Amino acid sequence: MQVSSPEPTLDANLAIALNALLAENSVTRAAARLHTSPAAMSRTLGRLRRLLQDPLLVRAGQTMVPTPRAQALREEAAAVVRSLGALLSPGASVDPATLRSTFTLQAADLVGAALAPGLLRLAEREAPGVSFRIRAEELEGGPALRDGRIDLEVGSIDHVDPETQVEELVTLRMAAAVRPGHPLTEGPLTPARLAAAQHVAVSRRGRFTGPLDTALAEHDLRRRVGVVLPSHLAAMALAARSDVVCLVPAALPGAVPSPLTQDADALGLRLLDVPVALPPLTIGIAWHPRHTADGAHFWLRGAVRRVLAPSSS
Repeated sequence: MQVSSPEPTLDANLAIALNALLAENSVTRAAARLHTSPAAMSRTLGRLRRLLQDPLLVRAGQTMVPTPRAQALREEAAAVVRSLGALLSPGASVDPATLRSTFTLQAADLVGAALAPGLLRLAEREAPGVSFRIRAEELEGGPALRDGRIDLEVGSIDHVDPETQVEELVTLRMAAAVRPGHPLTEGPLTPARLAAAQHVAVSRRGRFTGPLDTALAEHDLRRRVGVVLPSHLAAMALAARSDVVCLVPAALPGAVPSPLTQDADALGLRLLDVPVALPPLTIGIAWHPRHTADGAHFWLRGAVRRVLAPSSS
């Protein structure tokens, strides 16, 4: 019974070495190109000769010249190495200009309003085939990311899900936003004066109290919340047309202005330092780990980062 010999196989390392040898026509230069020793490259050339049953490179005076078989293999070897590079390179190397995608993000209205103009500018410049769908905070972050209903959650990431990837982008403070000429703009803003003013609270669950109430209670003070709204933008619009006080996230002192204050600026609101200690607000992004190495998602995360935290990009 005749046993057939196994077909020759060329692994990735040998393909890369063959490409270097055929491109350089020199064992020494091919070794330098691949950061190995000439002796190791000479042994590799011997393996390739046995495998391909051809000398590949032969001595001609002080140089080496390719055989006809080597010349025929040169372009094919280069194409194989290019294909290996494309296969093994991180997805982050994707060209944004070739993307044809719709990304779904979940964010509070104020965050979405700050994101949309910047994302559209970046897409127009870098990825014209990309569009965005920004959903309200209506889905449970972890399951929605896992199920693919949203690609990226943006905002204050408060859910705990061990499989979710989270990146903090920027830390903000809360400022008191009031209309121009509001009584609180005259004279020092004390805890007592802040508590005595009329307030609008923002809560999707309709809650009247929050961190500001806790901070005022430490001064034995209580504020009056006249109305609770589910939208930051609606609350700021109300503050621009009345004497209510609205809390707005703003950049820390000395930091680059946050795009989250742009709508407050557009409404003409004055931002006042809150005279009590409030916890900072951290804005971040969350995504499912299956997207971590995806080139399109990598561009999306970078775009959001550049819009919301330009100083860290």
